[in-house]
Amino acid sequence: MTSVASNPISLSGEISINTENILPIIKRWLYSEHEIFIRELVSNAFDAITKLNTIAAKENLPQFLREGKIDIKVDPANKTITVSDNGLGLDPEEIQKYINQIAFSGARDFIKKYKDKEEQDQIIGQFGLGFYSAFMVSDVVEIQSLSYKPDSQAIHWSCDGSTHFSLKNGERTEVGTDVILRINTENETFLKEDKIIELVKKFANFFPLEIRVNGKKANYQNPIWAKQPTELKDKDYEEFYHEISPFNPSPLFWIHLNVEYPFHLKGILYFPSILHELDSHKGKVSLYSHQVFVTDNGKEVIPEFLTLLQGAIDCPDLPLNVSRSQLQKDPYVQKISRHIVKKIADKLNELFKNDKAKFEGFWSDIHPFIKYGMMQDNDFYEKVKDIVIFKSSLSYFTSIPEYNERNKEKLQNKVLYSANKDSQATYIQLCKDQGLEVIYLDAIIDSHFIQFLESKDRSITFSAVDSSISEHILDKDKEAKVVDPSDNKTADEKLADIFKRVLKNEGLKIEVKSLKSETIPGMIIESETSKRLKNMRFLMKQDFPKSLEDTTLVINSNNAIVKTILKSDKHFNKTKEVEQLCLHLYDLVRLSHSSLSGEQLKAFIERTTSLLSQEKG
Repeated sequence: MTSVASNPISLSGEISINTENILPIIKRWLYSEHEIFIRELVSNAFDAITKLNTIAAKENLPQFLREGKIDIKVDPANKTITVSDNGLGLDPEEIQKYINQIAFSGARDFIKKYKDKEEQDQIIGQFGLGFYSAFMVSDVVEIQSLSYKPDSQAIHWSCDGSTHFSLKNGERTEVGTDVILRINTENETFLKEDKIIELVKKFANFFPLEIRVNGKKANYQNPIWAKQPTELKDKDYEEFYHEISPFNPSPLFWIHLNVEYPFHLKGILYFPSILHELDSHKGKVSLYSHQVFVTDNGKEVIPEFLTLLQGAIDCPDLPLNVSRSQLQKDPYVQKISRHIVKKIADKLNELFKNDKAKFEGFWSDIHPFIKYGMMQDNDFYEKVKDIVIFKSSLSYFTSIPEYNERNKEKLQNKVLYSANKDSQATYIQLCKDQGLEVIYLDAIIDSHFIQFLESKDRSITFSAVDSSISEHILDKDKEAKVVDPSDNKTADEKLADIFKRVLKNEGLKIEVKSLKSETIPGMIIESETSKRLKNMRFLMKQDFPKSLEDTTLVINSNNAIVKTILKSDKHFNKTKEVEQLCLHLYDLVRLSHSSLSGEQLKAFIERTTSLLSQEKG
């Protein structure tokens, strides 16, 4: 405590401004949200405490080396909110300089005097302009303050929101400052203890000193991003995650950012568990500057493909607008964004190489975002292209380089895939029986992603299991070579004619092949071009015209039913039986292709019943 001089202070005047009527603009338009006043006043209080501790240490003033404290008192009865600190206080000259002359910064002057990087990093406020955010919610703002300087007098400053102020002797007896807000009618919602606690948690939750609201501790206080990764355990990261994302399940993994050059950047980014596809839109990375909340809409810093991320980033060098409410467009922000992308790529590579089981465990949650990011960011693509994995018909995950290495002799850099392993089960089994590996695509983005991979590496071709007949599944020893002298046609050509005659579908291509599997009566093959065009139309919510379909019915001449059809066709009294078998076989093939529904499915069931009845008879 300092002695209070007895010289009376009595002063009134006009607040010094350079632009006419700027104070109403500050009150109404500078800050987008009225609640910002808590951020600004608490930041100023923190700076006052930090400054006093610095001065006390450098000028050998041990009586002022003490634990800082910020107390907020909410008094609904008197309609006041008081923010108190035990910092360095203000004398009349400082009131004149930092309060009465708008936009002068006490922080800037302090840093000039104490040119020390460590102290500079701790000064967060802009005492002056930020202080005037108090007028957004107040009819009158008062300051009761006592400076640490010897023989200082307590002062009382008051202003009703106009440019007129008064300054006289104050009542404070301990070094520090009280800022008293007499809340106006429009903002009485702030006269609730719970509301102010909520705002402290939002704006000052990670201040390194305790903030109390009506005597209750309101802030978490110690952000783990300020510590070194070697000081922390998994439990610390998970506890912090639940502090910033309560009620969410534990995260998949996290990345600790700790950069000193070429910019200052600290923070923790979490990949959350995705329980539902809507969860991917709930990501929130809060941006801080010197542990003061700036925004939770850091789209300039966090790339679009990482919108699922949760966490916090503290960057004192962020280029903020004058109200500290928004990021300004700046090349510096782009550098930060690129660094974040690099760190995520590094983490993914680290997990892939050192903990493959864990990597595979959360791949289903994150792979759509990783793939989208590769398509959006070439640097990211280059860093992670070899660790993108797919589920394989061999019952494990595989990367494309690993797949190609295993299958280079059979497939020569062709990658067989299935976009729907349930409806394509027949085709997949046929491939597996012949030792052909199939990868599974299980996300909407995959149809575009494989085209993207083909564009990046021309040596790779993706081919759906039902888009062509691989030579590996053909039984070349049983290919029809004998020509019937009566009509100069092979058995395969005759079978094709029979199905064309019965099906009467001019738009349907029909081929007869001898497959190595005898159990499969046939297959429907849709060209890769047609498939991809259909997928593109689906994503664009456009109908796919039948005229654009490129499908082929492949009849397996090695199947017993097909052989029966060929034999029966020679007997004129079995024309109906041939027709029934052809239609039934076609429906079976379409059923395995998931393209049978409505009236077609009804007809199939009726025909099946009829055939079974005939068999029973």
